[in-house]
Amino acid sequence: MTAIESTPDIAPPPSSLGRAAARNLATTTKSVPQMQAISSRWLLRLLEWKQVEGGVYRVNRRLSYAVGDGRVAFEKTGAVVRVIPAELAELPPLRGYDDGEVLSELARRCAQREFGPGEVLVEFGHRVDQVVLIAHGKVAKSGIGAYGDTTALGVLKDGDHFGAQALRSDGGISEFTATAITSGTALTLTRRDFEEVLGFSESLRAQLDRTAEVGGAANAVGEAEIDIASGHAGEPSLPTTFVDYEGAPREYELSVAQTVLRVHTRVADLYNQPMDQVEQQLRLTVEALRERQEFEMVNSPDFGLLHNVDFAQRVPTRTGPPTPDDLDELLSLVPENPGFFLAHPRTIAAFYRECNRLGVYPNDTGPDGHDRIAWRGVPIYPCGKIPVSPTRTSSVLLMRTGEENRGVIGLRPAALPDEHEPALNVRFTGVSDRAIASYLVSTYYSAAVLVPDAVALLEGAEVSRDS
Repeated sequence: MTAIESTPDIAPPPSSLGRAAARNLATTTKSVPQMQAISSRWLLRLLEWKQVEGGVYRVNRRLSYAVGDGRVAFEKTGAVVRVIPAELAELPPLRGYDDGEVLSELARRCAQREFGPGEVLVEFGHRVDQVVLIAHGKVAKSGIGAYGDTTALGVLKDGDHFGAQALRSDGGISEFTATAITSGTALTLTRRDFEEVLGFSESLRAQLDRTAEVGGAANAVGEAEIDIASGHAGEPSLPTTFVDYEGAPREYELSVAQTVLRVHTRVADLYNQPMDQVEQQLRLTVEALRERQEFEMVNSPDFGLLHNVDFAQRVPTRTGPPTPDDLDELLSLVPENPGFFLAHPRTIAAFYRECNRLGVYPNDTGPDGHDRIAWRGVPIYPCGKIPVSPTRTSSVLLMRTGEENRGVIGLRPAALPDEHEPALNVRFTGVSDRAIASYLVSTYYSAAVLVPDAVALLEGAEVSRDS
């Protein structure tokens, strides 16, 4: 039997022009260079911008007396937590006190205490005999309402404290019950330990005498009072008054973000069709500068909004994730013309999950007739520049905007040489001996909070939690 030999498959010859060859004669349609890091930048779009002459904006306010509590900071070594001595000056009776030796002794006498959920740290109606500094954890304050029921008075968190009246001779009676929501750590300074230090420190006794004196008549928000008479009859002598101003008002200097854009002249001369290479390089550079601008306006330690919210305008979440109750709390802190909420997209998603759980729907109809994310008619805009911590917590900002509304405003220069966009200029700086053309690209900006209640901050919002 003869073996049958297999023959290889032979492709038939092409009967028309192939695709690969045809592409050599075709014109390719191209997109402009894309950039994934470009975001919506809602903060820059929603702020009202004030034109600043001379690069500095001064916020003049009425004279205010020091009121309210500051935050206390701690240091942790393993399981041991200590209060930083200088931070004890945040307690109202010690405000402005700077005797380092005495503060160090007081810090040494602070005892560490661990607490668990449901534990009562102080009870309503009991005498206050110690200062409690919360190093870590959440504590709910509750009191007795007008009809004998329990009333929620707020939540304390890391850095908060209560019982500072124990440093006074009378101490006083607690006006609330403090109950731990989570486990945590607190430091306590007893009245007895404080009195021992007080006995040998003349400067500490003088400090208590100074803080016991009233700095001046003040209104409900701590501003110097304006004397006014009302409801009188006849011809009594009317009070005389004047409006006092802060002696050293806050000044905001414009910040700057800059870079030098380099383009080889051969590239700019030869490879500029159908798109101008310099124009596209500049466009992406400007986008990057605008992203940095928004990041700084949120996070800058100097003028960033997260760092310029007054302590009285900061609240923690009640349970962990951001809830409708938490956003209502923010609205109570910015009662006049609240403009918008600003939150990380993950925080917004966490808020939606809580709304779904409660069966409420945080939508509103915008001016364009389309649904938008909103709560109580106040829109919620995403901002990826608000950080999410390693422990998966973030913050929510609520602000009122505009100079006439005494709100938050953006600051930028009135005019710039070689201006390319508002507050951004591009200046040609020459061609090097390597035929590299350089352009200095700069943008100038800042943000100012005109009055404290123009912005409020929800802290410690959990963006992910196991169900």
